[in-house]
Order: sequence, then structure tokens, then C-alpha cells
Amino acid sequence: MKLRLKIWRQPDAEAKGKIENFELDGVLADWSFLEMLDFLNEKLILEGVDPIAFDSDCREGICGTCGAVVNGKPHGGLRGVTICQLHMRNFSDGDVIVIEPWRSRAFKVIKDLVVDRSALDKIMQAGGFVSVRTGSAPKADSIPVPQRNVELAMDAAACIGCGACVAACPNGSAMLFVSAKVSQYALLPQGQVERKRRVLNMVAAMDELGFGNCSNHEECEAFCPKEISITNIARLNSEFLTAAVVGEEQ
Repeated sequence: MKLRLKIWRQPDAEAKGKIENFELDGVLADWSFLEMLDFLNEKLILEGVDPIAFDSDCREGICGTCGAVVNGKPHGGLRGVTICQLHMRNFSDGDVIVIEPWRSRAFKVIKDLVVDRSALDKIMQAGGFVSVRTGSAPKADSIPVPQRNVELAMDAAACIGCGACVAACPNGSAMLFVSAKVSQYALLPQGQVERKRRVLNMVAAMDELGFGNCSNHEECEAFCPKEISITNIARLNSEFLTAAVVGEEQ
């Protein structure tokens, strides 16, 4: 397969970036998208050209490290997959593929396709945890939890924090990410002690870090590789309003 690649190149955070063109021949349909980039980088290194910088780790759709906008769509636009799970069989010989980094005020480009997503970590540090005693774990069935709550909490906990929701949102909002993290604790007994404090702190951190507001475009859900539902955003709004009106200590 022969492809024409148009890739964002930016040597560092302060430099001005631009799209550069690359011709790549010999791409196999069974390769993943990242294997295709590896193949391109091997070619560039042999030519004495600086390889394309991009993030990856597990390459199994688990860690959320990888991420780029492919032809205008985060992770390439296929339902329920990360870019490392996107395969070249989804493209055709002669295709033009445009590859860009996540676009968000909160995600500063470090180099090429690599962006600084530490803002998501800071939101988690603000409240995405429960305070528990260390020591031997209690029995799994010691606290009864309604099955429906278990399922909803597990669905929310599937979020891998890749940032695709932010990149997909016209406003650069992190509401889907934050709502998933708030929901997974709000639905379970272990998260009740810090429930109100958690949502207030995480929303405050999200606003402080420069993420935009949600305006219900639903792009976040459409491009989330774990298909996190926007119903979590409704739950986040409810949790936030309750905490703001009632007070975090009550």
C-alpha cells in the first residue's frame, strides 16, 4: 500500500509548527497505525531526518497513552478503538492521511504529535481518589452494592484518560473525563465520604487549567475509545449542584 502522509511537525513547545508531506510505500494492511508510523520513522532515520515524535506504550488500547487526530477525527474515528488499535486495512492504496496532535488550550504541544496531558493528572489529584485505611482488605461482599450501581460505576471506570474527549469537543471541554471519574466514586459506598468535596475540587481544577465548558455537542462520546456515556455528564452536573447548594461538609 502506498500512502501520502501529511503530518504536523513542531520541534518544541515554543516553535511554530507546520504540516509536512511524506510519501510511504510498502505499508501492509495488517499493520496497526502506530506500526505504520514506526515504519515511517525507520525510513526517516535512514535518511538522516528527525523521526516523528508520538506517544505510545501498551499498544493494546488499555493505557490511553497514544493519541492523535487522524483526518480530523481523534483516534481515527472508528467506534470504540484507540489509535494503536486502528489498522491500516481501514485505509486504501493512494490515500492521503492527515495526522495532527490533540488540539486544546489545556494540552500544550511538546513535539510533533506529543502533547502535555498532565492537566488531566492534576484534575485527578484534586479529587479523583478515596481515602481509605491501609492494611488487610475487607471481604468483597462486606458492603452490599446494588448491581445497577456496580455496572454504572464499572462503565465509568473504563475511562483511560487518553484525552480524546477533549480533542473532539469544539470547546476543548474535559467534562466527559471528569464526569466519568466523579461517577465511578459517587455510585459506590467507598466514595461517599468525600463525595461533595470531590466534585467541587475536580470541577474547580478543570476550570483553572483552561478546559472549556460543555455545550452538549456529544462529540466526546462519539470519539471516546471506551464509549463512556454522556449520561455521566448529567450525573456530574447533579453532583456539582448538590454540593454547591448543600455544602461540601453536609
